[in-house]
Formats: sequence, structure tokens, C-alpha cells
Amino acid sequence: MAHVDSHNSNREAVWFLDSGCSNHMTRNKHWFLHLDQTFRQAVKLGNDAKMTMMGKGSIKLQVNGANMVITDVFYIHVLKNNLLSIGQLQEKNLSIVIQHGECKIYHSKMVLIMQT
Repeated sequence: MAHVDSHNSNREAVWFLDSGCSNHMTRNKHWFLHLDQTFRQAVKLGNDAKMTMMGKGSIKLQVNGANMVITDVFYIHVLKNNLLSIGQLQEKNLSIVIQHGECKIYHSKMVLIMQT
């Protein structure tokens, strides 16, 4: 599921929620708080394209005015879109509700933290 408001969003800063993606991924190296560039491996995308991961680390995002740290993010410099893995979010005990054309992500205390 993805939503982009082209009038209000910088495409580089947009994140797509991806139910088929096994890991969070970005091409924006400057977003990383910590990046282990020795972590390398090939990643196969949904369209069967293969890309090389150039590292893995943590990034900080600002969501609704609050800073959030997202861990285990792959750095792939040739990636065209930033991807948030729904599976990885669920592993962090976040709840994802997709209903009536909207996607809402809740913290474990049922606090809404994201909505598209």
C-alpha cells in the first residue's frame, strides 16, 4: 500500500509501506544515525531485480512531530523508493490496520503513530 501527495511531499522523503518487503530499505545514506558498511549482501526485489546492500543501520524519522528510530534498515544506494517493511514493523509489536483505503500504524499501547 502506498500513498503520495505530490503537492505536499518531497519524493525523496516519502516512505512506502510494503507488505512484501522483508526489510526496511533506503538510498539516503545521510539519514543513518549508525551504518555498518561492512554488512553486504544481495537483495532480490519483488520484480526479480537484484541489488547490493551497501550496509545496514538505524535511521531517525520525524513522524507527526515525534522523532522515531527505525532499526535494521538496509542501505541500497540505487534504490528508487524508501520502503518500510510491514512485517518488520509487526516484529517490533506495532499494529497495522488497513481498512477503508487507509493504513494506520499503532504503538503497542494503541497510540496512533502513522496514518496514510
